Amino acid sequence: MKHPGIFLIGLTGGIACGKSTVLAMLAALGARTIDADRVTHRLQQPGTAVYQAIVEAFGPHILSAPGGAIDRRKLGNIVFNDPAALKRLEAIIHPAVRDEIRRFLAEVANAGGYATRLRPVERPVVVIDAIKLIESGWADECDQVWVVTCSPEQQIERLMTTRGMSLAEAQARIAAQPPQESRLSRADVIIDNSGSQANTRAQVEAAWQQALLASHGR
Repeated sequence: MKHPGIFLIGLTGGIACGKSTVLAMLAALGARTIDADRVTHRLQQPGTAVYQAIVEAFGPHILSAPGGAIDRRKLGNIVFNDPAALKRLEAIIHPAVRDEIRRFLAEVANAGGYATRLRPVERPVVVIDAIKLIESGWADECDQVWVVTCSPEQQIERLMTTRGMSLAEAQARIAAQPPQESRLSRADVIIDNSGSQANTRAQVEAAWQQALLASHGR
């Protein structure tokens, strides 16, 4: 039991594989969830220490307007084409995100058990959605690691369709990430999100039932 007060699931997968979809399904089933990317967005808002550090590191040209929000597309075009720049950005962001997630986990653990839609549980099930779950060390603290997958072609199509990226931008985002095989080797659960949403939901619900049993030590 790595976190005595909670049962911790780490959710990861490549960009545009559908982690957010799976996270929403788990939240609907009763999991307490936190999305590392959403935490990152919040920490990058104007006026925060992280925002100031990013602007100092990469220059005011990454802003949407003087003193305004960080233009994530501009910043992404820099860091996803320059591994050294990406590491510099991660060194600014990751410690702050880690602190926020630890605070959230402590709050849930202190609050104790709650009732899900399917059954009462004594130990809350918490899900961390993080694209670099393994690389950041979070996977080592999780009771289970779930990996969401789809084909590289689907990733590119989704990035171009839903995020308005060019083919080159989509390929750069994918190339900047660790290969999917490195995640699959750590997976306790694999969710194949290459088919219909109903098919994905069926996989999630089955794995959730097993997670509930595991959270009780059964």
